[in-house]
Amino acid sequence: MSISPPTVRVEPLESAFAEQASHWAQRLGLPLEGEAQFALQLGHAGLQLQELAPDAPGPVRVDFVEGAAAHRRQFGGGSGQMIAKAVGIQPGVRPRVLDATAGLGRDAFVLATLGCEVRLFERQPLVAALLEDGLARAAADAEVAAIVARMQLRQGNAIELMSGWDGEPPQVIYLDPMFPHRDKSALVKKEMRLFRPFVGDDDDAPALLAAALALASHRVVVKRPRKAPAVQGAAPGYSLDGKSSRYDIYPKKKLA
Repeated sequence: MSISPPTVRVEPLESAFAEQASHWAQRLGLPLEGEAQFALQLGHAGLQLQELAPDAPGPVRVDFVEGAAAHRRQFGGGSGQMIAKAVGIQPGVRPRVLDATAGLGRDAFVLATLGCEVRLFERQPLVAALLEDGLARAAADAEVAAIVARMQLRQGNAIELMSGWDGEPPQVIYLDPMFPHRDKSALVKKEMRLFRPFVGDDDDAPALLAAALALASHRVVVKRPRKAPAVQGAAPGYSLDGKSSRYDIYPKKKLA
């Protein structure tokens, strides 16, 4: 039995944003009024997605300038971070990376902060809209404009986009598929609670991995919960384990 996708309306938080809200509604094929379970809201802070249930958590938006992204940019450990080691960052080496499951762009922003050129694919239109808005606002900020200039977003199905790739392939492809949360007692992050009705689980992760392995010139990196099984298909060459996450690395050629 198929489950109907959640209903969403677009709404300006102030009248000054009515025209922009109308633009987003038209572009995403969403109504500007009526009953809905979620609202894509536009205001001074940018674009945000808000669940409309009485006990819903606060809105989710993409912010590369302040908050968690700014803290990690300043105090996150630089090239000593596990994600940096996983994609092969080393002295004099900053690989070209494709983040094929971009989500809210946090991992891609870390890699761009460290000097990598990063292409981002995101297939869910609402998530891609939030990410596009966050990148646009960051591009207007003097401190992070140079970082997000290294990030290029494209909305679409990553498997199709990788299969039809034209030009020099990415050296590294980074995947972070949505993982089925079977532990009912686990506290799922606010973003995951919000996006799971839209995104679901990445049941096509094996096909995503196969497409990535066919395209990447040097390596594929898959982020997984630490105790989760590897994605079905080719076995990783090795893994890097953290406290809650693990990076499975599929090496093809030495980065230099």
